[in-house]
Amino acid sequence: MSTKVSDHILERLRAWDVEQVFAYPGDGINGLLAAWGRAGDKPRFIQSRHEEMSAFEAVGYAKFSGRLGVCAATSGPGAIHLLNGLYDAKLDHVPVLAIVGQTNRTAMGGSYQQEVDLHTLYKDVASEFVETVMVPEQLPNVLDRAIRTAYARRCPTALIIPGDVQELDYSPPTHAFKMVPSSLGMSEWTATPTDEALRRAAEVLNAGDKPAILIGQGAAGAVAEVREIAELLGAGVAKALLGKDVLSDELPYVTGPIGLLGSRPSYELMRDCDTLLTIGSSFPYTQFMPEFGKARAVQIDLDPHMIGMRYPYEVNLVGDARETLRRLIPLLETDRGGREWADTVAANVRRWHETMDRRAALEADPINPEYVARALDPLLPDNAILTSDSGSVANWYARHITMRPGMRGSLSGTLATMGPGVPYAIGAKFAHPDRPVVALVGDGAMQMNGLAEMITAAKYRDRWTDPRLVVAVWNNQDLNQVTWEMRAMEGAPSFLPSQEIPDVQYAAFARSLGLEGIRVEKPEDVEAGWRAALAADRPCLIEFLTDPAVPPIPPHATWEQMEATASSILKGDPDRGSVVKQGLKAKVQEFLPGRTRQ
Repeated sequence: MSTKVSDHILERLRAWDVEQVFAYPGDGINGLLAAWGRAGDKPRFIQSRHEEMSAFEAVGYAKFSGRLGVCAATSGPGAIHLLNGLYDAKLDHVPVLAIVGQTNRTAMGGSYQQEVDLHTLYKDVASEFVETVMVPEQLPNVLDRAIRTAYARRCPTALIIPGDVQELDYSPPTHAFKMVPSSLGMSEWTATPTDEALRRAAEVLNAGDKPAILIGQGAAGAVAEVREIAELLGAGVAKALLGKDVLSDELPYVTGPIGLLGSRPSYELMRDCDTLLTIGSSFPYTQFMPEFGKARAVQIDLDPHMIGMRYPYEVNLVGDARETLRRLIPLLETDRGGREWADTVAANVRRWHETMDRRAALEADPINPEYVARALDPLLPDNAILTSDSGSVANWYARHITMRPGMRGSLSGTLATMGPGVPYAIGAKFAHPDRPVVALVGDGAMQMNGLAEMITAAKYRDRWTDPRLVVAVWNNQDLNQVTWEMRAMEGAPSFLPSQEIPDVQYAAFARSLGLEGIRVEKPEDVEAGWRAALAADRPCLIEFLTDPAVPPIPPHATWEQMEATASSILKGDPDRGSVVKQGLKAKVQEFLPGRTRQ
């Protein structure tokens, strides 16, 4: 039997060590589906319930494995459905390859059924590389280049393959004019700045008395070096959310997340520092960084395209974080005098932990959502992987989950789209089938697509050597983050027709699939619920009935801002009494006398 183009695609993916493709079938990729049958399902076809989920699962797989995520879909509607997940990959700089079908070449341009101009559609999301395969000889070059580009640029790329091309006999490019041969693989590579650039950066850092470090996911390969430079400078270290799992939160100088979902000590660190070193982060919210002109700053980033943004950096170092820090550290002064600044940072961190303990302990109706995350924190296994959805649950993930060495975590950091929590977790389980995965999800995102992907979890549960996939749902019957944004930013009360959502029996739905389902309705049952979920012998959905009136207070919120929000609520918010009460109770915790954290 002759080798078809579709056979060669799967063969080439296997040669690139692609082990699974997250996909949904359709007639636009019938040729590929037939090839999968001939190939004995290698790489494995992982069927989601919706193409958007396939893309999210590919992103989650890539984030937690460091390898290429691959998704596939049919022409027209299937290819369109991939877009949101691919944009998530684009904005969070994740290597993903999308393979999509197209109508036959003979019908292209004829307004044929499901014909969409996919090249134009994908030209933005896959701007680094998108190509339509028109003849067999284009392979393997375009496939190899799509994969290399995804890895090198940390981005999504796309391959569009018309249905009739998939079924053509494969013939490789020949040694001839206008043929483009290809070869497999790419070596590891490292970029580092010049000696002069490093010297200027050292001068800036040596001159500071109150240094701060901001790290993102680009610092993940330089954990030891970040610790060394932080301790050498006596610096506090704040983390963009995509870098939350880079450095342990148990270190006394790690101030936690930065931004609207961030911590008070990170806000204070940026407010009061005189020197800033940013490593592997493109954190976009300039208002949470030092006032312009107050701090001298240095940035390290591997991507020249992303360097020099967000802040008026004095020195921009283009290079790999680990190698750049290794060359920079010997240039820094070792005798830096007193430890007053470092002691202040550590004291601020301790005070914040005490504040979070007190906030989580506040009574609510029925359960304080902060307590749900706080109770989980000490129970997490050392090798746990966490995913968080967007919404108010991201606040609790950011502020209450203590990342320890070996733990991993991520969310949709830049696109901040709803819905990736559960498919990220499924992708993580395929990346690490021997590790426990916990997804933290709001009820809005769960209703949007998480419920359907529990079916996917049920379908593939037997492929995971560690059965623990815990999906936790904060059930407050409110699209809570937007509700609070309306209150705080628009000065408007909650608009129930847009914000109120049904009370769904999430745990019962999980049980109907043969999974574990736990419903927690009282605060005294929260810890026991978590323990049962983490001990389950199958994927488990645990839902907590939480109070929507508990506010995700920004770290920089003042009493005046709290009063302004309360004033807007009193204009007619249906939950105004409990909202004001909970907001003031939460805010006052910052001003109570400190105590030792147990």
